Amino acid sequence: MEDLNERARSVLHAVIREYIATGGPVGSHQLARSQFDVSSATLRNVMADLEALGYLEKPHTSAGRVPTGRAYRFYVDSLMQLRQPLPRDRELIQRGIPTGAGLEESLQEASRVLAFVTKHACVVVAPRPSAGVFHRIEFVRLRDNRVLAILVGRDGQVLNKPLSLDVQMSEAELVRASNYLSELLHEVPFEGLRERIQAEQAQEQALLDQLQAQALRLGYAATELHAPERIHIEGTGSFLEAPEFADVERMRSLFRALDEKSKLVALLDRVEQGGAMQIFIGNESEFSSAGDVTVVASPYGNEDRTLGTLGVIGPTRMNYSRVIPLVQFTAQTLRQVLEQG
Repeated sequence: MEDLNERARSVLHAVIREYIATGGPVGSHQLARSQFDVSSATLRNVMADLEALGYLEKPHTSAGRVPTGRAYRFYVDSLMQLRQPLPRDRELIQRGIPTGAGLEESLQEASRVLAFVTKHACVVVAPRPSAGVFHRIEFVRLRDNRVLAILVGRDGQVLNKPLSLDVQMSEAELVRASNYLSELLHEVPFEGLRERIQAEQAQEQALLDQLQAQALRLGYAATELHAPERIHIEGTGSFLEAPEFADVERMRSLFRALDEKSKLVALLDRVEQGGAMQIFIGNESEFSSAGDVTVVASPYGNEDRTLGTLGVIGPTRMNYSRVIPLVQFTAQTLRQVLEQG
């Protein structure tokens, strides 16, 4: 990226701020009237240079220009000054994510409150089953010799799996089986549960009574984990208010990208693996076909590990200096709630 002199940086900063505020192409006369003590001709020359360098573009034949994805990247990396969340926004977020709720409810409420505060779409990716640590297992009797295995993680993650019994078991035997497995598997990571059960079966086969052997078979079947729906999206209606998406085809392209949840999860998993906030602007993300879309995402977790990712999806014209701290604060609040829960 070429070095920009001080005047070019100031003009680019002013164009981006003006465009974020108004949503309309920015002309040199606008800037000359409101922000610069130089002629509009001078500003027009600077803006022409910025256009030649790929930072600005003309959306049509008007004299005004709009920032490109390259301009927003330079702005985020070099020009932007972050603003701390307002006290009312901090209170809304803290009150909106309930302490003591289950993991699923906490994630849903986090996505709702962040969408409400930012006025953009919000996405939260739930932890993979393998990311959790086992806390306990319970068996609930269903009909026709079937039971529901309920696995609860230390962080509140709950996984359910229906199972068929190969032998009859009474309510008391199911309780004993769940107590036995809960003690055996306590604090074992989800990804290591089946290995722990196999080790117990191999080492203690001669000593196992009939109930323990059946409990281990049930436990092995229950811990064949498949990822549930991992993603919560709130606030997609916000795009209807953005002038950038007034074009029907662009809106369709955006919603197709949102519907392809596997691609969205893959993008946000990159943030989780990186362990830090990332900002994907325009063609840096899977939403490039939809045009001017930015994803601001941050990992969340507890003191032991990163669990998942939450973020905001909005137009590239979003107010980055406000949105980025709100995403960070929501991730921190969610972490605190999970630690307390």
